[in-house]
Amino acid sequence: MSGELLTENKSWREGLTGYHYLVLAVAIMGWMFDTMDQWLFVFARQHALSELLGPTATAADITRCTGTVTMCLMFGWAVGGLVFGMIGDYLGRTRTMMITILMYAIFTGLSGLAQTWVQFAVFRFLVGLGVGGEFAAGAALVAESFPAHARAVALSIVQAMSALGNVTAGVINLAMASVISPAEGWRWLFFIGIIPAFLVIIIFFFVHEPESWVQARSKAKGAGLGMGNMLGLFTDKTLLRNTIVGVLLASVGVIGFWGIGVWSGELLRKILNPDGLAGLKAVTEQKVSYALMSQNFGSFLGALLYGYMARSLGRRPAFAISLLGCLIIIPSAFFFTNSFPTAMIFFFLMGFALLAVFGGYAVYFPELFPTRLRATGTGFCYNSARFISAFAPAIFGGLAASYGLRNAAYMISMVFIIGLFALIFAPETKGKPLME
Repeated sequence: MSGELLTENKSWREGLTGYHYLVLAVAIMGWMFDTMDQWLFVFARQHALSELLGPTATAADITRCTGTVTMCLMFGWAVGGLVFGMIGDYLGRTRTMMITILMYAIFTGLSGLAQTWVQFAVFRFLVGLGVGGEFAAGAALVAESFPAHARAVALSIVQAMSALGNVTAGVINLAMASVISPAEGWRWLFFIGIIPAFLVIIIFFFVHEPESWVQARSKAKGAGLGMGNMLGLFTDKTLLRNTIVGVLLASVGVIGFWGIGVWSGELLRKILNPDGLAGLKAVTEQKVSYALMSQNFGSFLGALLYGYMARSLGRRPAFAISLLGCLIIIPSAFFFTNSFPTAMIFFFLMGFALLAVFGGYAVYFPELFPTRLRATGTGFCYNSARFISAFAPAIFGGLAASYGLRNAAYMISMVFIIGLFALIFAPETKGKPLME
């Protein structure tokens, strides 16, 4: 183990080849397009539901349905993560990435054809299946392809670049708002989401399964062990502890992100247009785009910071710092934001804190499980959390309709205390080899 600890002192780029960078680029694009889809939905959902619910819908109706449709996306995300996590261990990392990328790209495009809010909700559920499955396969691919000294930074880069997917969605929304009204342009936002399907061609021709996965499959067959058998997460005491810790940590972040973080756009719209959607102007949507781009640039830096903190301080201290940041910054962002300039500042800080936590998931979860269960365990932690937290958007929508966006954010922010509690039981994996 001391040899592994010494590798942390190397430059993370030392010994990497062109193929390592190809794998990193593919994982980045898969997750970046994934998050681009998520934020295209965040930008478009209020306008989509305003049209699909019809002119008789009130602002409260739209807010409640926004929470419900977001909940459907998260349920799909959770189901997809669990199912495709097992498939990722059984079928392979690259094949699973291709299937899930095609799913979220195709059903994103179909979301633009929805004629009722129920159809829209169904398409978002199906998008969620692909979105949830892609992360575990991509994280396992990078974790198994990179040497120990580069693993934490490489995985944090994958998570950090997801923020650029969010920024890309902001740029697309900004460009659309300049040529067509937001109320009419939401369908085109979803049509653009088909583009990531072309990434499948690169994966098919140039990326192969990690050698550790090939060897693990061979050993599992010889020992009569199942690749991707979810029961394996609960029959071993160490893996059971790791699974519970992972689920708790993931639940806190997912609740924070989908239960609070993605409502920042609605907060700014309400500040700039107190009259609601009836008074919404293109210039308002442009300011919302800029503010959310600021939030996502903060996310980019936050996820990167986690990787470097994890490499130097350890995984648990990096999580503790990130969770404390969320507990302080997120309620402050909703309290102090009262104009476009303050939104640019506090949304940046909110994104920084939240994605530092998510950077931890990309680095930490693959290190908690053996190769035969790596994608299964990663997918289970990340996506069981989505089952647990799927009601958070609907709860936030209900609280916001009754008590206002700010008070809803204060209430839900208390969840980060649970994450700090979970760290008491979390194993430290810094400097240790991946479980075989």
